[in-house]
Amino acid sequence: MGKTYGFIGCGNMGGAMARAVAKTVSGSDIFLSNRTKAKADALASELKAKSVSNLDIAEDCDYIFLGVKPQMMADMLADISETLGKRPAGSFTLITMAAALSIADIKRMAGCDCKVLRIMPNTPASIGEGVILYSYDPDLAKENVDEIISAIKEAGECVLLPEKLIDAGSAVAGCGPAYAQMFIEALADGGVACGLPRKEATLLAAKMLKGSAALTLESGKNPGELKDQVCSPGGSTIQGVRALEESGFRGAVMDAVIAAYEKTLAMK
Repeated sequence: MGKTYGFIGCGNMGGAMARAVAKTVSGSDIFLSNRTKAKADALASELKAKSVSNLDIAEDCDYIFLGVKPQMMADMLADISETLGKRPAGSFTLITMAAALSIADIKRMAGCDCKVLRIMPNTPASIGEGVILYSYDPDLAKENVDEIISAIKEAGECVLLPEKLIDAGSAVAGCGPAYAQMFIEALADGGVACGLPRKEATLLAAKMLKGSAALTLESGKNPGELKDQVCSPGGSTIQGVRALEESGFRGAVMDAVIAAYEKTLAMK
């Protein structure tokens, strides 16, 4: 008999993970719950899964994904802790997606003997191009870790990090899509200022960023080296780079990552 996967919270990240799991796991083994039941019902219909209650998932599922906001986690777990506590030790695993909450935090809030895997996906996971950072309870069996990661890998690249680095990694990969979208928008604005129609300017900016990212990954070269390949002596690109440097471009990006990281630490 296959493992069962429960999702408490079917928002952006919970829904993305459920859709990823549904690519390799039968819908009959996927259970969905959400504060707004209509959202769980709609996703269940899409995935041919089952819309149930939080308690149903807590009682029966092998792998339980917690897709609720950090500030709601304690109350949600308190509501299901008694049910979880009645289950045999090692019979289920909690998978948390909440920023700022450690594995130890989740175990304490659950109030029972449980194993926890922590994941931090980003929004491109919704199209299978995400980065999913993960760390896990040392007591969690490797075979269970491998099974969970195999189930969600359709959402993107799964990267194992020590838990102490998850918050720093999330400040880059988790918050980064917002910065990337701002960069695409700014590039397109510049193109519009130079006469390009908005649609074409946005297409060029987005395709350029996608291709440049792929080149970085596939070439294995340092981004600075790839930047230099575009900057011909006396050319137009180096003048654009100069303008970015005069505006503090790289420093501003570094500050954004550090600000996001420090905010996450402050939420603990």
